[in-house]
Amino acid sequence: MRQVKTGLDVWVEQGFAPLKGKKVGAIVNPTSVDSRFRHLADLLAQTPGVKLSALFGPEHGIRGEAQYMVAVGEARDRRTGVPVHSLYGSTFESLSPRAEWLQGLDALVFDIQDVGSRYYTYVYTMALAMKAAGKAKVPFYVLDRPNPLNGVTIEGNLVGERYRSFVGLYSLPNRHGMTAGELARLFNDEQGFGCELTVVPMEGWRREDFWSDTGLPFISPSPNMPTPDTALVYPGMCQGEGTNVSEGRGTCRPFEQFGAPWVETDALIARLEREKLPGVAFRAVGFTPTFDKYKGESCNGAFIHVTDRNAFLPLRTGLAIFQALYELGQGGKFAWREDAYEFVDDVPAFDLLCGTDQVRRGIEAGWPLDRLMEGFDTQARDFAKRRERHLLYAQGS
Repeated sequence: MRQVKTGLDVWVEQGFAPLKGKKVGAIVNPTSVDSRFRHLADLLAQTPGVKLSALFGPEHGIRGEAQYMVAVGEARDRRTGVPVHSLYGSTFESLSPRAEWLQGLDALVFDIQDVGSRYYTYVYTMALAMKAAGKAKVPFYVLDRPNPLNGVTIEGNLVGERYRSFVGLYSLPNRHGMTAGELARLFNDEQGFGCELTVVPMEGWRREDFWSDTGLPFISPSPNMPTPDTALVYPGMCQGEGTNVSEGRGTCRPFEQFGAPWVETDALIARLEREKLPGVAFRAVGFTPTFDKYKGESCNGAFIHVTDRNAFLPLRTGLAIFQALYELGQGGKFAWREDAYEFVDDVPAFDLLCGTDQVRRGIEAGWPLDRLMEGFDTQARDFAKRRERHLLYAQGS
């Protein structure tokens, strides 16, 4: 089987030559490993001529132990002994590296697996670190990795200015079809970071590749992203975080299954089948979450089976699901999340995730699914043109 070489694997073959003689900081998590499962932090610490001076932990921490929206504290890495600075605390300001943390560094390296959805926070950690590195005049390196959902398909609307947050910091569609390295190029250009940016490209990745085409093992990039199948449904099902419906956290298959104690499964599946959603089938399930919503309570719902990944539209599917749940849960059963979400307390979480209030308002007004998504295809096409000059990989090469 063909195996893609990640940016890290490319650098390993080069003996980390670009970092020789430099004091280095690295933004890492459990996915920051080479083809022999060696972690970037350990490799840098062992490379002659390279001084690993600091590690930076995004949401979930550098070893992936923290749950979502749980602040990550300061520490020392138990394996390398170097200081670990948190890039995910209790305020928005905590998401960026402090100026004093960058003092003395000659390079800042980012090597984290993304999942191709705009809600996934690691690319915004990267962007904010690039902004800080630009101000501090510290060169920034991105070791590129595949987009598990392929680099061709784009789906969804762009984030409106009022709906910017850490799950949609910049104007991206729900499924953007770009790698982290390509996004770094786009952010640096469009946001004017002035960052001295170097992307270390992969070798052997084609834009049409899904994860199973890469020959790479999938390492969970966060506690509730256990498989590539999770990533495939995530562009639609992450919006469940903006409701009182369980998106399957606290089960073995988060985001692929969803439900609540009050859901009437047969009615739900019948409602969804009327939409004739492409590339997907639904199966009745019951589950009891071990944490998060409905912890310890029996939930009824459905499991999402993707039957054709090329035809499947995760965003359209997810919006159809929450539209159906709203209709079936009227009378006080279904509710939108009202508490603060990702450091924002004056905009509903569902709207932040959608990047607009159009979907929520339309669901409440009883609009058909096509009207909920009115204008989305045009915005996706506009983004496809906008991103072109930042792309690094060809299709079918």
